[in-house]
Amino acid sequence: MYIGHYREPTIILEAVTSQDLWIWHVFFGMLGSLNDFNILDQSPIFAALAEGRTIPVNYIINGHEYTMGYYLADVIYPNWSTFVKTVPRPLGAKRNYFTCKQESARKDMERAYGVLQSRFAIVRGPVRYWDEETLANIMKACIIMHNMIIKDEGEQ
Repeated sequence: MYIGHYREPTIILEAVTSQDLWIWHVFFGMLGSLNDFNILDQSPIFAALAEGRTIPVNYIINGHEYTMGYYLADVIYPNWSTFVKTVPRPLGAKRNYFTCKQESARKDMERAYGVLQSRFAIVRGPVRYWDEETLANIMKACIIMHNMIIKDEGEQ
């Protein structure tokens, strides 16, 4: 019913995770063939960013204080100060080091989703028999249980 660019049914999962695999934000259910701009247009987290509503963050890098978090993004995302995009052809040791660290951080989301799939077979199996609301509820339940496991493992 919802055909993506691979000619297979697709539903997009937008998620924000940290290095410890904790999933902080999830937006699920973007149907059909969608690109990053459509996700940005409908995502609650990026709508809040566009309105200037962000979670308070304070950190210092090279003596400069920052009060806004950032998201690692692909080159297709808009040039917002909160998006840190990949460097397509890093020249020099400094940019090469940055690119390696950024790619490592971006892999955290892939790793979190891989752990989610390994924990819950329902996440990796065929889903064409459920409606969008049921699928969203299944994903949210799996993510809540995933975060409970992450929290429990961290307390030991």
